[in-house]
Amino acid sequence: MRRVRTALDAEHGPGVVPIPGRSAFYELVGVLAGGRHSFGAATTRRSLANRPVAPFTPTFATRPGELVQIDSTPLDVMVLLDSGVPGRPELTMVVDVATRTIAAAVLRPAGTKAVDAALLLARTLVPEPMRPGWSAALRMSASRLPHTRLLDIDARLETAAAKPVIVPETIVIDHGRVFVSEVFTRACDRLGISSQPARKGTPTDKPLVERQFSSIASLFCQHVAGYTGGNVTRRGDRITDEPLWSLPELQDLLDEWIVAGWQHRPHDGLRDPHAPRRAFSPNDAYAAMVAVSGYLPLTLSGTDYLELLPVHWRHVNEYGITIDHRTYDDDALPHGERSTVAEQGGRWEVHYDPYDLSHVYVRTPAGWITAAWTHLPMVSAPFADFTWRHARRMAVPRRVLPRDRQPCAAVLLAYLAGRCPPGADLRGAPAHHHRQDQPADRT
Repeated sequence: MRRVRTALDAEHGPGVVPIPGRSAFYELVGVLAGGRHSFGAATTRRSLANRPVAPFTPTFATRPGELVQIDSTPLDVMVLLDSGVPGRPELTMVVDVATRTIAAAVLRPAGTKAVDAALLLARTLVPEPMRPGWSAALRMSASRLPHTRLLDIDARLETAAAKPVIVPETIVIDHGRVFVSEVFTRACDRLGISSQPARKGTPTDKPLVERQFSSIASLFCQHVAGYTGGNVTRRGDRITDEPLWSLPELQDLLDEWIVAGWQHRPHDGLRDPHAPRRAFSPNDAYAAMVAVSGYLPLTLSGTDYLELLPVHWRHVNEYGITIDHRTYDDDALPHGERSTVAEQGGRWEVHYDPYDLSHVYVRTPAGWITAAWTHLPMVSAPFADFTWRHARRMAVPRRVLPRDRQPCAAVLLAYLAGRCPPGADLRGAPAHHHRQDQPADRT
């Protein structure tokens, strides 16, 4: 009101043009700002600016798995990471359009890898197992899902939880580097899933998974310790001082909530045209649709999981295979031989798990060969790629040759055991010593 009065006085003179009263002025502003969110969050205005100019047709699917959507977003919850530092995890989720089922959801530290999304697709094909401590009411046999009829087709459902198995046919992705990566594309080809890229900067091309993130924030995240809110205006004070869940614990909580809460909750987008007043739950919608479309299980073997892992192409030398200053060896490896893949210059196809670098898997004409890290007897524990990089930064100073792996293994062993790694200050990092007459800096 002050800005309007100032502008009118400057253009027409003081008091020449009358100003409406406060109530009338606010009503006029409400009419002019309707649908524009001029006084709301900037994120809302950006979303409105990216929506299609012409009306768009909602996405429909008539059978489970016909169309699914996948996306990632930071979760509005602080967790205690493996390093002991609080942080926000990233949620990657697959949503079935026909039934609104959350087919799979996985939490990872910030920076989801392509292998996470690839294995997430495989997880949609596997029944959700019952966990220790879960109520017997969460079993599929106790739900409205046609457990008896499905069990005759898929024996894996005998001890499954009350969440349907979705076999994706087409998946809608955005242009994130995880979903356009070679690993994810190869996984879709391996599982027979067609990928459909959304238009850039157009979240309305996959609205269901976007809306599902909002539902998880309001129905799940805000009831969990360490809830941060969607932005700083909804964030409490000293959140990291609360007792926080670890990442595996929060994953278990999310999996249980999906089975116990989401799958049994009526969804406003699931209505029968002949009974529009009744809203169905995702499990109800699946039970009705699977009776018409049928169910064909897709069983995965250990070889299928190996195919979904990232790939390195390496020569097999007399001493084994070298990847990122680690050496892997096995007596069955074709030492000194060249592969038959001409375009790779004689190199062999090596698959690896970024979250467990203790072994690699080499494809040979005779089958898969598992090669172990040569220092594995010294460490004897799984470790991820970021753990290895951190151990190398702490253990290998510039004056040590990269071929010397013994210091890296020693630091990695201490790091996994939770002890102070030897040689942590070799690169000149501060040792954090404190005088006895002064308190330690808690920061």
